[in-house]
Amino acid sequence: MSQSINVTVWNEYRHEKTNEKVASVYPKGMHAAIAEGLDVTGNIQVATLDDPEHGLSEAVLDGTDVLIWWGHMAHDEVNNDIVERVYQRVLKGMGLIVLHSGHFSKIFKKLMGTSCDLKWREADEKERIWVVNPGHPIVDGIGEYIELPQEEMYGEHFDIPQPDELVLVSWFEGGEVFRSGCCYTRGAGKIFYFRPGHETYPTYYNPQVRKVISNAVKWAAPVDREYPRYGNAQPLETIKGNQA
Repeated sequence: MSQSINVTVWNEYRHEKTNEKVASVYPKGMHAAIAEGLDVTGNIQVATLDDPEHGLSEAVLDGTDVLIWWGHMAHDEVNNDIVERVYQRVLKGMGLIVLHSGHFSKIFKKLMGTSCDLKWREADEKERIWVVNPGHPIVDGIGEYIELPQEEMYGEHFDIPQPDELVLVSWFEGGEVFRSGCCYTRGAGKIFYFRPGHETYPTYYNPQVRKVISNAVKWAAPVDREYPRYGNAQPLETIKGNQA
């Protein structure tokens, strides 16, 4: 029986409102395309930047097992209190999938503790995303590589901490390479960064891209256990030095 996972797909939803080309590719928004592509059992909801509390109220986050995040042009508009709210939920076990330009989001940079900067170029070039960890559950059902005919280039050096697990590496037509599928653990939460998804390309309709995101949701879902206890603790055994 499949595990029931409650997913919230978060998107700025700004490009689609201001750029006709993006709107033609994602007429209902990138969040809708991502949500429609999820092959998971459970409740799937969407939230956007201009919703009250950015759609990420305490009640929404408390009911979210995995949060998917896409942002680009309005990182600075995300309220710091909401970032802290998401951060605390990740530490307590909520999974987080960060997509494409979400590498510069406040929440990803806070969790990574680095600039998360990189090289980039928009030149309609081919991207080949190689599986470098074939036994990992995130690439279950994926062949040796995913090939995208047109994408934005992201190139090394990518200023992130060494991934706990590196699953995917991209090669671009212009010659650059990039760590495109990176796994981390922060507190009790699991984080996956997945590179492809520039707003002017139909990347989130690609079946293999959708498969990776769906697999990542299942991988990042919280485990069923009590949250660790911290602070002063009573001994489990009798400490001889404390005996009268």
